[in-house]
Amino acid sequence: MIQKGYAVTLADNLSNSREEVVDAIQHITGIRPAFFCFDLCDREKMKSFFATYPADAIIHFAAYKAVGESVEQPLKYYRNNLLSLLNILECYLETGGNHFLFSSSCSVYGHCDKLPITEDSPLPKAESPYGNTKQISEEILSDTCKVNPTLNTIALRYFNPAGAHASGEIGEYPLSPPNNLVPVITQTAAGLRKSLTVFGDNYNTSDGTCIRDYIHVVDIAKAHVAALERLLQKKNKKNYEVFNLGTGKGNTVMEAIHAFEKATGVKVNYEMGKRREGDVEKVYADTSLAKRELGWKSELSLEEIMRSAWNWEMKLAEKKI
Repeated sequence: MIQKGYAVTLADNLSNSREEVVDAIQHITGIRPAFFCFDLCDREKMKSFFATYPADAIIHFAAYKAVGESVEQPLKYYRNNLLSLLNILECYLETGGNHFLFSSSCSVYGHCDKLPITEDSPLPKAESPYGNTKQISEEILSDTCKVNPTLNTIALRYFNPAGAHASGEIGEYPLSPPNNLVPVITQTAAGLRKSLTVFGDNYNTSDGTCIRDYIHVVDIAKAHVAALERLLQKKNKKNYEVFNLGTGKGNTVMEAIHAFEKATGVKVNYEMGKRREGDVEKVYADTSLAKRELGWKSELSLEEIMRSAWNWEMKLAEKKI
Protein backbone atom coordinates (compact mmCIF):
# COMPACT_ATOMS: atom_id res chain seq x y z
CA MET A 1 0.00 0.00 0.00
CA ILE A 2 2.87 2.36 0.80
CA GLN A 3 4.34 1.91 -2.68
CA LYS A 4 0.94 2.84 -4.11
CA GLY A 5 1.07 6.18 -2.30
CA TYR A 6 -1.15 5.39 0.68
CA ALA A 7 -0.24 6.56 4.19
CA VAL A 8 -0.14 3.42 6.34
CA THR A 9 -0.58 3.12 10.10
CA LEU A 10 0.07 -0.21 11.83
CA ALA A 11 -1.40 -1.48 15.10
CA ASP A 12 -0.29 -4.75 16.67
CA ASN A 13 0.28 -6.15 20.16
CA LEU A 14 3.47 -8.00 19.08
CA SER A 15 2.18 -11.18 20.72
CA ASN A 16 3.63 -13.24 17.88
CA SER A 17 5.67 -10.75 15.87
CA ARG A 18 8.52 -8.28 16.16
CA GLU A 19 8.69 -4.51 15.84
CA GLU A 20 11.76 -4.85 13.60
CA VAL A 21 9.39 -5.48 10.70
CA VAL A 22 8.68 -1.73 10.71
CA ASP A 23 12.39 -1.13 10.02
CA ALA A 24 12.22 -3.67 7.19
CA ILE A 25 9.23 -1.92 5.62
CA GLN A 26 11.17 1.33 5.71
CA HIS A 27 14.20 -0.32 4.07
CA ILE A 28 12.05 -1.68 1.24
CA THR A 29 9.80 1.34 0.61
CA GLY A 30 11.84 4.26 1.86
CA ILE A 31 8.93 5.28 4.08
CA ARG A 32 8.43 4.36 7.72
CA PRO A 33 4.81 3.59 8.59
CA ALA A 34 3.45 4.82 11.90
CA PHE A 35 3.30 1.97 14.42
CA PHE A 36 1.29 1.64 17.63
CA CYS A 37 1.62 -1.27 20.01
CA PHE A 38 -1.62 -2.28 21.72
CA ASP A 39 -4.05 -5.18 21.85
CA LEU A 40 -7.07 -4.89 19.55
CA CYS A 41 -9.05 -6.79 22.19
CA ASP A 42 -8.75 -3.67 24.38
CA ARG A 43 -11.79 -1.70 23.24
CA GLU A 44 -10.89 1.52 25.02
CA LYS A 45 -7.45 1.65 23.41
CA MET A 46 -9.00 0.81 20.07
CA LYS A 47 -11.53 3.62 20.45
CA SER A 48 -8.83 6.09 21.47
CA PHE A 49 -6.70 5.07 18.51
CA PHE A 50 -9.46 5.79 15.98
CA ALA A 51 -10.31 9.06 17.68
CA THR A 52 -6.73 10.20 17.14
CA TYR A 53 -6.02 8.49 13.81
CA PRO A 54 -9.17 8.24 11.67
CA ALA A 55 -8.77 5.91 8.71
CA ASP A 56 -10.19 5.91 5.18
CA ALA A 57 -9.88 2.13 5.08
CA ILE A 58 -9.02 -0.80 7.34
CA ILE A 59 -7.16 -4.02 6.56
CA HIS A 60 -7.76 -6.40 9.46
CA PHE A 61 -5.09 -9.11 9.67
CA ALA A 62 -4.92 -9.70 13.41
CA ALA A 63 -5.77 -13.26 14.48
CA TYR A 64 -4.33 -16.40 15.96
CA LYS A 65 -4.01 -18.89 13.10
CA ALA A 66 -2.60 -22.27 14.17
CA VAL A 67 -5.15 -25.01 13.49
CA GLY A 68 -3.66 -27.51 15.93
CA GLU A 69 -3.36 -24.99 18.74
CA SER A 70 -6.95 -23.89 18.20
CA VAL A 71 -8.11 -27.47 18.79
CA GLU A 72 -6.16 -27.56 22.05
CA GLN A 73 -7.07 -24.02 23.19
CA PRO A 74 -10.42 -23.10 21.62
CA LEU A 75 -11.32 -20.32 24.08
CA LYS A 76 -8.05 -18.52 23.34
CA TYR A 77 -9.00 -18.44 19.67
CA TYR A 78 -12.62 -17.44 20.12
CA ARG A 79 -11.74 -14.61 22.49
CA ASN A 80 -8.91 -13.15 20.43
CA ASN A 81 -10.16 -13.61 16.90
CA LEU A 82 -13.76 -12.56 17.49
CA LEU A 83 -13.31 -9.84 20.10
CA SER A 84 -10.60 -8.10 18.09
CA LEU A 85 -12.89 -8.03 15.05
CA LEU A 86 -15.86 -6.72 17.03
CA ASN A 87 -13.76 -3.96 18.59
CA ILE A 88 -12.14 -2.75 15.41
CA LEU A 89 -15.39 -2.91 13.44
CA GLU A 90 -17.48 -1.08 16.05
CA CYS A 91 -14.88 1.61 16.69
CA TYR A 92 -14.26 2.11 12.97
CA LEU A 93 -17.97 2.47 12.26
CA GLU A 94 -18.26 5.05 15.04
CA THR A 95 -15.82 7.25 13.10
CA GLY A 96 -17.97 6.98 9.98
CA GLY A 97 -15.54 4.62 8.24
CA ASN A 98 -16.87 2.55 5.37
CA HIS A 99 -14.06 0.54 3.72
CA PHE A 100 -13.12 -2.74 5.40
CA LEU A 101 -10.83 -5.50 4.12
CA PHE A 102 -10.77 -8.74 6.10
CA SER A 103 -8.25 -11.57 6.14
CA SER A 104 -10.30 -14.73 5.99
CA SER A 105 -9.20 -18.28 5.22
CA CYS A 106 -9.89 -21.33 3.09
CA SER A 107 -10.51 -23.07 6.43
CA VAL A 108 -14.10 -21.77 6.19
CA TYR A 109 -14.72 -24.46 3.55
CA GLY A 110 -13.75 -27.39 5.78
CA HIS A 111 -13.76 -30.69 3.92
CA CYS A 112 -15.03 -29.94 0.42
CA ASP A 113 -16.10 -32.79 -1.86
CA LYS A 114 -15.99 -30.70 -5.03
CA LEU A 115 -12.65 -29.26 -6.14
CA PRO A 116 -11.46 -26.69 -7.00
CA ILE A 117 -13.31 -24.69 -4.37
CA THR A 118 -15.34 -21.70 -5.54
CA GLU A 119 -16.66 -18.84 -3.41
CA ASP A 120 -20.13 -20.39 -3.76
CA SER A 121 -19.03 -23.71 -2.25
CA PRO A 122 -21.07 -24.69 0.82
CA LEU A 123 -19.63 -23.87 4.23
CA PRO A 124 -20.08 -26.96 6.41
CA LYS A 125 -19.25 -27.13 10.09
CA ALA A 126 -15.65 -26.01 10.47
CA GLU A 127 -12.97 -28.63 11.07
CA SER A 128 -11.29 -26.57 13.82
CA PRO A 129 -12.02 -23.70 16.22
CA TYR A 130 -9.71 -21.54 14.10
CA GLY A 131 -11.78 -22.26 11.00
CA ASN A 132 -14.93 -21.59 12.98
CA THR A 133 -13.67 -18.16 14.05
CA LYS A 134 -13.24 -17.29 10.38
CA GLN A 135 -16.74 -18.53 9.54
CA ILE A 136 -18.22 -16.53 12.41
CA SER A 137 -16.17 -13.46 11.49
CA GLU A 138 -17.51 -13.56 7.95
CA GLU A 139 -21.04 -13.86 9.31
CA ILE A 140 -20.45 -10.85 11.56
CA LEU A 141 -19.25 -8.80 8.59
CA SER A 142 -22.02 -9.97 6.28
CA ASP A 143 -24.73 -9.25 8.85
CA THR A 144 -23.23 -5.85 9.65
CA CYS A 145 -23.15 -4.90 5.96
CA LYS A 146 -26.84 -5.79 5.65
CA VAL A 147 -27.82 -3.14 8.20
CA ASN A 148 -25.07 -0.66 7.23
CA PRO A 149 -25.44 -0.15 3.47
CA THR A 150 -22.62 2.41 3.44
CA LEU A 151 -20.13 -0.14 4.83
CA ASN A 152 -18.24 -1.79 1.97
CA THR A 153 -16.38 -4.95 2.90
CA ILE A 154 -14.29 -7.56 1.11
CA ALA A 155 -13.26 -10.82 2.76
CA LEU A 156 -10.21 -12.45 1.17
CA ARG A 157 -10.08 -16.20 1.73
CA TYR A 158 -6.37 -17.07 1.77
CA PHE A 159 -5.40 -20.58 0.92
CA ASN A 160 -1.83 -21.32 2.11
CA PRO A 161 0.35 -18.18 2.12
CA ALA A 162 4.07 -18.87 2.19
CA GLY A 163 7.41 -17.43 1.16
CA ALA A 164 9.06 -14.09 1.85
CA HIS A 165 9.86 -10.77 0.20
CA ALA A 166 12.56 -11.11 -2.47
CA SER A 167 14.80 -8.67 -0.58
CA GLY A 168 15.01 -11.00 2.39
CA GLU A 169 13.91 -8.10 4.60
CA ILE A 170 10.47 -9.49 5.50
CA GLY A 171 9.42 -13.07 6.13
CA GLU A 172 7.76 -15.34 8.64
CA TYR A 173 9.47 -14.95 12.02
CA PRO A 174 6.94 -15.72 14.79
CA LEU A 175 7.82 -15.65 18.47
CA SER A 176 6.24 -19.07 18.99
CA PRO A 177 7.29 -22.17 17.00
CA PRO A 178 5.71 -22.03 13.54
CA ASN A 179 2.97 -24.49 12.61
CA ASN A 180 2.92 -23.70 8.89
CA LEU A 181 4.74 -26.14 6.63
CA VAL A 182 7.15 -23.86 4.79
CA PRO A 183 8.93 -22.25 7.79
CA VAL A 184 9.15 -25.70 9.38
CA ILE A 185 10.84 -26.94 6.21
CA THR A 186 13.34 -24.06 6.21
CA GLN A 187 14.08 -24.39 9.92
CA THR A 188 14.69 -28.11 9.49
CA ALA A 189 16.96 -27.53 6.49
CA ALA A 190 18.88 -24.91 8.50
CA GLY A 191 19.45 -27.36 11.35
CA LEU A 192 17.21 -25.55 13.83
CA ARG A 193 15.01 -28.66 13.99
CA LYS A 194 16.18 -32.27 13.89
CA SER A 195 13.42 -33.29 11.52
CA LEU A 196 10.07 -32.36 10.05
CA THR A 197 6.99 -34.42 10.84
CA VAL A 198 4.62 -35.08 7.94
CA PHE A 199 1.21 -35.45 9.58
CA GLY A 200 -0.43 -38.41 7.87
CA ASP A 201 0.61 -40.54 4.91
CA ASN A 202 -2.66 -42.39 4.34
CA TYR A 203 -4.85 -39.69 2.82
CA ASN A 204 -6.54 -40.34 -0.53
CA THR A 205 -3.91 -38.42 -2.53
CA SER A 206 -1.12 -39.35 -4.95
CA ASP A 207 1.43 -39.91 -2.19
CA GLY A 208 -0.83 -40.17 0.86
CA THR A 209 -0.10 -36.68 2.21
CA CYS A 210 -2.44 -33.68 2.43
CA ILE A 211 -2.96 -31.37 -0.53
CA ARG A 212 -2.81 -27.60 -0.10
CA ASP A 213 -2.78 -24.58 -2.40
CA TYR A 214 0.48 -22.77 -1.57
CA ILE A 215 0.48 -19.12 -2.64
CA HIS A 216 3.32 -16.62 -2.42
CA VAL A 217 2.86 -13.84 0.15
CA VAL A 218 3.86 -11.27 -2.48
CA ASP A 219 0.93 -12.40 -4.62
CA ILE A 220 -1.29 -12.12 -1.54
CA ALA A 221 -0.05 -8.57 -0.94
CA LYS A 222 -0.85 -7.57 -4.52
CA ALA A 223 -4.37 -8.96 -4.10
CA HIS A 224 -4.88 -6.74 -1.07
CA VAL A 225 -3.93 -3.66 -3.07
CA ALA A 226 -6.37 -4.66 -5.82
CA ALA A 227 -9.18 -5.35 -3.33
CA LEU A 228 -8.70 -2.13 -1.39
CA GLU A 229 -8.62 -0.04 -4.54
CA ARG A 230 -11.82 -1.78 -5.66
CA LEU A 231 -13.47 -0.47 -2.49
CA LEU A 232 -11.96 3.01 -2.56
CA GLN A 233 -12.81 3.47 -6.24
CA LYS A 234 -16.36 2.18 -5.62
CA LYS A 235 -16.01 -0.65 -8.12
CA ASN A 236 -17.49 -3.28 -5.82
CA LYS A 237 -20.79 -4.73 -7.03
CA LYS A 238 -22.13 -5.51 -3.55
CA ASN A 239 -21.27 -4.03 -0.18
CA TYR A 240 -20.08 -7.45 1.01
CA GLU A 241 -17.89 -9.51 -1.33
CA VAL A 242 -15.72 -12.59 -0.96
CA PHE A 243 -12.75 -13.72 -3.06
CA ASN A 244 -10.49 -16.77 -2.99
CA LEU A 245 -6.75 -16.12 -3.02
CA GLY A 246 -4.83 -19.13 -4.26
CA THR A 247 -3.01 -20.50 -7.28
CA GLY A 248 -5.74 -22.88 -8.41
CA LYS A 249 -3.33 -25.79 -8.07
CA GLY A 250 -2.91 -28.18 -5.17
CA ASN A 251 0.36 -29.74 -4.03
CA THR A 252 0.91 -32.52 -1.51
CA VAL A 253 3.14 -32.03 1.49
CA MET A 254 5.76 -34.28 -0.11
CA GLU A 255 5.62 -32.28 -3.34
CA ALA A 256 6.24 -29.13 -1.29
CA ILE A 257 9.27 -30.74 0.39
CA HIS A 258 10.66 -31.86 -2.98
CA ALA A 259 10.05 -28.38 -4.43
CA PHE A 260 12.17 -26.92 -1.63
CA GLU A 261 14.96 -29.42 -2.26
CA LYS A 262 14.91 -28.69 -5.99
CA ALA A 263 14.86 -24.91 -5.52
CA THR A 264 17.68 -24.81 -2.96
CA GLY A 265 19.70 -27.99 -3.41
CA VAL A 266 19.30 -28.65 0.33
CA LYS A 267 17.88 -31.93 1.62
CA VAL A 268 15.18 -31.97 4.29
CA ASN A 269 15.15 -34.56 7.06
CA TYR A 270 11.55 -35.65 7.56
CA GLU A 271 9.59 -38.44 9.21
CA MET A 272 6.03 -39.65 8.88
CA GLY A 273 3.60 -39.10 11.74
CA LYS A 274 -0.06 -39.61 12.52
CA ARG A 275 -2.79 -37.42 11.10
CA ARG A 276 -3.27 -34.13 12.94
CA GLU A 277 -6.73 -33.37 14.30
CA GLY A 278 -8.45 -30.56 12.41
CA ASP A 279 -6.52 -31.05 9.17
CA VAL A 280 -8.47 -31.32 5.90
CA GLU A 281 -7.42 -33.81 3.22
CA LYS A 282 -7.52 -31.68 0.06
CA VAL A 283 -7.90 -27.94 -0.46
CA TYR A 284 -7.24 -25.84 -3.53
CA ALA A 285 -8.93 -22.81 -5.02
CA ASP A 286 -10.88 -21.76 -8.04
CA THR A 287 -9.57 -18.21 -8.46
CA SER A 288 -11.50 -17.22 -11.58
CA LEU A 289 -13.68 -14.73 -9.67
CA ALA A 290 -10.68 -12.82 -8.32
CA LYS A 291 -9.15 -12.78 -11.80
CA ARG A 292 -12.35 -11.46 -13.35
CA GLU A 293 -13.36 -8.90 -10.70
CA LEU A 294 -10.05 -7.85 -9.14
CA GLY A 295 -7.89 -8.24 -12.22
CA TRP A 296 -5.59 -10.38 -10.10
CA LYS A 297 -4.00 -13.79 -10.38
CA SER A 298 -1.05 -15.49 -8.71
CA GLU A 299 2.24 -15.25 -10.60
CA LEU A 300 4.90 -16.89 -8.44
CA SER A 301 5.58 -20.65 -8.39
CA LEU A 302 5.98 -23.10 -5.54
CA GLU A 303 9.72 -23.23 -6.17
CA GLU A 304 9.86 -19.42 -5.99
CA ILE A 305 8.03 -19.62 -2.67
CA MET A 306 10.64 -22.04 -1.38
CA ARG A 307 13.57 -20.08 -2.74
CA SER A 308 12.41 -16.84 -1.11
CA ALA A 309 11.65 -18.60 2.18
CA TRP A 310 15.13 -20.12 2.22
CA ASN A 311 16.70 -16.74 1.45
CA TRP A 312 14.79 -15.32 4.43
CA GLU A 313 15.96 -18.17 6.66
CA MET A 314 19.57 -17.52 5.64
CA LYS A 315 19.16 -13.78 6.35
CA LEU A 316 17.87 -14.67 9.84
CA ALA A 317 20.98 -16.79 10.41
CA GLU A 318 23.19 -13.86 9.39
CA LYS A 319 21.40 -11.52 11.78
CA LYS A 320 21.86 -13.94 14.66
CA ILE A 321 25.59 -14.02 13.97
